[in-house]
Amino acid sequence: MPLITTARTGRRPIAWAALFLLLTATAFAGLQRTSPLTDSGFEAADAAASALPRLHSMLISHRGELVFERYYNGTGPNHQANIKSASKSVISALVGIAIAQGLIESVDQPIGEFFPELLAGPENAEKRAITIEDLLTMRSGLETTSNRNYGPWVVSSNWVRHALAKPMVATSGGPMIYSTGSTHLLSAILTQITGSSTWAFADQNLAQPMGFSLPRWLTDPQGIYFGGNDMTMTPRNLLAFGEMYLNRGRSGDVEVLPRSWVEQTFVARTISPRERDRFYGYGWWIRPMADRAVYYPWGYGGQFVFVVPSEELVVVTTSDSNPGDGRQQHLRRIYDLVEDHIVDPVARGLLPVREGPEPGASVD
Repeated sequence: MPLITTARTGRRPIAWAALFLLLTATAFAGLQRTSPLTDSGFEAADAAASALPRLHSMLISHRGELVFERYYNGTGPNHQANIKSASKSVISALVGIAIAQGLIESVDQPIGEFFPELLAGPENAEKRAITIEDLLTMRSGLETTSNRNYGPWVVSSNWVRHALAKPMVATSGGPMIYSTGSTHLLSAILTQITGSSTWAFADQNLAQPMGFSLPRWLTDPQGIYFGGNDMTMTPRNLLAFGEMYLNRGRSGDVEVLPRSWVEQTFVARTISPRERDRFYGYGWWIRPMADRAVYYPWGYGGQFVFVVPSEELVVVTTSDSNPGDGRQQHLRRIYDLVEDHIVDPVARGLLPVREGPEPGASVD
């Protein structure tokens, strides 16, 4: 597996990145199924969660069983959480499904084939060469539509044209430039190739095989469903999504995603320009917690699905998605809560397990 290279590091490998990639490569290896945990071990996690005024829910599954489920600050299990940018991980899953169905050739397919009119002319040759993988990994090279550019983008008359008109500020396949415009371009491509809509494709091929329906969400002025923001799901549906990835693309007996796509998604392909220990794969963030590789969709305000393959663990949190005081502190406290009160004690075997025989079935 190649070492991460970015504009910041050039061709010099980062020692810590090399170690983390080793953790990534072995995340699914050698797991042993034993009895799941009981909820009695999560009192400290519950107490920490109860002290967060922006938190709405926290769910924990261990070895395929829901072992903890709590709702906070007036919410309940039927609350549809706006998962904000965690939607980008859903778009990534849809791309994997589209490739498996032959609707997209591969992650190496250039986007110029999907936008010939918007990217016509010799001046757009570099943009035409941007690949599906470049969009998935936030390495298109296009100037971002997020942060200070977000407002002008979403009030424009054509979001796809606006995103593609952004100047190239880096080489495609180069450094990470976080941009919701990249995943919206993927939604536009999904709309083209399916002949329907991103929502219809997602509901039929992703949500329904996992046992739930996906509500419709915001569209752009051309009717393309927002790619990478404003999807809604219940906490239990988010848990099902995380467990499907933990199970290498399977939901029960149904293959929702090819196993190979999950494995490719969890490869760290670039590094966050803001934090040295946060990486990005195919629409999923990757970081260490308690010396374990953790993979997660992350949405504004504190919408998370933490997947810890080495411990067969999934943790979901949903939170108030509106701007407000204490939002950054809230995010830090969620990270600390999950690492200190869930991942670490589980990894060290400090929590009680459910009584009963231990099957000991090896998971390859």
